[in-house]
Amino acid sequence: MARRIVIAGNWKMNKTVSEAVELAKAVVAKAGEAPASVDLVIAPTFVCLTEVAKVLAGSRVSLAAQDLHWEESGAFTGKISAAMLVSAGVKYVIIGHSEQRQFFGETDETVNKKVKQALKHGLLPIVCIGELLAEREAGQTDAINERQLKGAYAGVSADDAKKSVVAYEPVWAIGTGKVATTEQAQEAQAFIRKVLVDLYGSEVAEIIPIQYGGSMKPDNAQGLLAQKDIDGGLIGGAALKAEDFIGIAKGA
Repeated sequence: MARRIVIAGNWKMNKTVSEAVELAKAVVAKAGEAPASVDLVIAPTFVCLTEVAKVLAGSRVSLAAQDLHWEESGAFTGKISAAMLVSAGVKYVIIGHSEQRQFFGETDETVNKKVKQALKHGLLPIVCIGELLAEREAGQTDAINERQLKGAYAGVSADDAKKSVVAYEPVWAIGTGKVATTEQAQEAQAFIRKVLVDLYGSEVAEIIPIQYGGSMKPDNAQGLLAQKDIDGGLIGGAALKAEDFIGIAKGA
């Protein structure tokens, strides 16, 4: 069974509601240029979700959120629950992004709680893992990715794991303009696939898409997406222009 190719645009803390609606309209208008085998996903900020959902209705572009909280509801000021995301029309949710880990105290444990909560509510998790530059230089890339991956999927069944997407993001390549070479990216992602085989067996591991994230652009997407274990991209800066975002999808 061929793996899905998932190209997801993480808009991060960019675009007001009206700007997000305009960008979503532009993505929908160009979506037909991307191969039919590619799943297109965009992740605006929380305040834009409901308006962007209206734009995406009936199109081939799916809506993602950038995070969620692991509790159902309660005294968690500033947080958003899985049920709220579902009610806003969200299909995917990004969990464990390096910026959440770096700036907002995300841990392997909280990633795991969020993954379970997302799956419980029928949301599809995009689970982010990846090493810092110092960790790569110290030869710890595989150890970090294995720890984060096993942490994220602790207690998650094989059936649920099949509904998820992994995003490998070498932290040193996010928004820096530095890109892992195709060989570096493929090597890391082949190792991640091997860890998934250890966790769930080869049949399940072969179904789970593993995205590459880290300065993917239209001019390098084709080389990266041609690799055996690179099944899409989690796109930051280039997702803020519809032409670049769809240009990356065309590379698949």
